[in-house]
Amino acid sequence: MRGAATRSMERFSAAVVGRTDGEGWFFRKEIPTVMIAFAIYLAWLLLVVFAASMPWWVVMPLGGYVVQWQFSLQHEAIHGWRSLPAWLRTAIVWPPLGLWFPFELYRRSHSQHHRNVHLTFPGEDTETFYHVEENWDGYGRVWRLVLIANQTLLGRVVLGPLIRPPRLWINEVRRVWGGGRSNLVIWARHFAGVAVILWFADLCGLAPWRYLLAFAWPGVMFGMLRSFIEHRWGERPSQRTAVVESNWIFGLLFLWNNLHAVHHTFPTLSWFRIPRVWREHRERIVAHNGGYVFEGYWEIARRWFVRPVFIPVHPPSAARRVAIAGFTRPTE
Repeated sequence: MRGAATRSMERFSAAVVGRTDGEGWFFRKEIPTVMIAFAIYLAWLLLVVFAASMPWWVVMPLGGYVVQWQFSLQHEAIHGWRSLPAWLRTAIVWPPLGLWFPFELYRRSHSQHHRNVHLTFPGEDTETFYHVEENWDGYGRVWRLVLIANQTLLGRVVLGPLIRPPRLWINEVRRVWGGGRSNLVIWARHFAGVAVILWFADLCGLAPWRYLLAFAWPGVMFGMLRSFIEHRWGERPSQRTAVVESNWIFGLLFLWNNLHAVHHTFPTLSWFRIPRVWREHRERIVAHNGGYVFEGYWEIARRWFVRPVFIPVHPPSAARRVAIAGFTRPTE
């Protein structure tokens, strides 16, 4: 049976999500999200058109920012933006600016990720970085070292784009090889969209390989930064999701999904309402997620730039718990 604390949190969640008192039509119609969508595609268009005449060290962070920004908008379209019909939300966020994965498959896998009781479990959580202990023991030494390096912030940003997208592609190939061809139409549409984007970039003087390095690659790197600390193993599901307090640069980039425990507690809450809920209910949310809170990405970089945030074995065995505890606690 569910405990009293769980039922209390569910009532609290319903009250928070349903609160729109004092909001005008601007927020009720989610105009801030429409404005973000317009800004993303305008910024992307201008960057692609003028990228050939700009230095790479300017294009890469801006291109990556815009691509990750659209990924954040895709995330918003999965959970919220209910002022628009589903088909229109999908049409707006569908263009594969980041190249590497179809929105339709991301929507399906991310919905599975939000079964909070299964968070971090390999085979259940589609976004976990953990591995089953039996599998881990069977890996070669070099692969284990790579996966541990991927648990450092430097490793996640550098190695993450080389590990996560290929893993998803390999899983899709295995699925097709095993007879599951229902996703082929989705991939066909995706590749058509990718072809159009690369054609347009090439028309503007940005060769496909340059678009990959200046837009798609840094976009994934920004995504790796956001997801680095988001989840860890905890005895209670509510303890498995972090909060990273940050500035407007990252807050806007991630549409405040860096306040991740707020999102997992109130998954349908619009992105522009998340900071207010965090400010007003900070103490209760911190108690709910076990104090898994960070002051910003600089704190995370300072602590785990070259140190593993945790050893990716799940669930930890009794023998490993002591060794892992120092990596998983949010306080030193």
